[in-house]
Amino acid sequence: MTYLDYQATTPLASEALAAMLPWLESQHANPHSPHREGRRAKAAVEVARDQVAALLPPGGRIAFTSGATEALNWAIKGTTGPLVTLATEHAAVLDTVAAEAARGRQVTVLPLGPDGVVDLDVARAAIFPGTGLVAAMLVNNEIGVVQPIAALVDLAHSAGALMLCDAVQGYGRVPIPDTVDLIAISAHKIHGPKGIGALWIRDGIDLAPLLHGGGQEAPGRSGTLSPALCAGFGVAAKLMAARSTEDAAHVDRLKSLALDRLGPDWIVNGSIEHRYNGNLNVRRDGLDVNRLMSDLRDIAFSAGSACASGSGRSSHVLRAIGLAEAQARASIRLGFGRYTTETELCGAIDAIVAAAEGQWP
Repeated sequence: MTYLDYQATTPLASEALAAMLPWLESQHANPHSPHREGRRAKAAVEVARDQVAALLPPGGRIAFTSGATEALNWAIKGTTGPLVTLATEHAAVLDTVAAEAARGRQVTVLPLGPDGVVDLDVARAAIFPGTGLVAAMLVNNEIGVVQPIAALVDLAHSAGALMLCDAVQGYGRVPIPDTVDLIAISAHKIHGPKGIGALWIRDGIDLAPLLHGGGQEAPGRSGTLSPALCAGFGVAAKLMAARSTEDAAHVDRLKSLALDRLGPDWIVNGSIEHRYNGNLNVRRDGLDVNRLMSDLRDIAFSAGSACASGSGRSSHVLRAIGLAEAQARASIRLGFGRYTTETELCGAIDAIVAAAEGQWP
């Protein structure tokens, strides 16, 4: 099996697994208990917190969560005032925004052009004084487009609003501006375990709690933390920092190889210039993607977000950047990274191209 679905989830790093195993096998104390073993567990959590924080701006605090979905829900529901976001955001943002709108909160969802990058003039007109929160994704999970987060922060702050950055796909890969106010991240997108994420909250910002209970995490998140998941997240973050240059160079090579082998019949969806190179969303007009995936069962790739698979809907992101329904349904997403070899990528691309060619007599 060749795995090309890194935006859905990344392979677990062996170092992260090794960090987790002791806490799964023999060290079972609750990190919120005051006895010696509880304090040992808490110490492991705090080491992980520091490792995760090393890739985030200074001047904030981290609350571990069950994942980025919880972190985004908390950031949006924990703030007040009119809300501005983008039409290509993840469902965890758009569905939460819709729920807030149903409760009477004023919401503006900004359209985007064919490149998938927000028009700052359009954003400026929508982010008016009194806006409470602006929410935007750093790297889009479906098309890899990088948004001008620093410029959006400036617009938000000029209007007195907070800026939430969904950095799930960009954390450890694309710089996060120091000026953002809230950052959501996820462990399993950086070769860590599933089931844990975090919300970074700038000092001085207080959010209304999403979950009520023991308040175990100081910023206001309730629930018992898993030292195993925290340890795996921390080591994965440490590896992202240590391998950043190597990983980036590897991904750049893979992207060039993929585009060369795909050839001129395939069109890249979204901006070529403003994108993370480990995400290639491409289309070949007239392609039957369901047939392609059925023919290539030994290659794991995607027709869009894993969160929307099985819904029967085409990608809302591709529709938002102006693709017709047929074009959106003729698109595939290829995601690769640290553990993808050049040989397996080339073999997979050749197989995709050959299977696609076989659909035309």
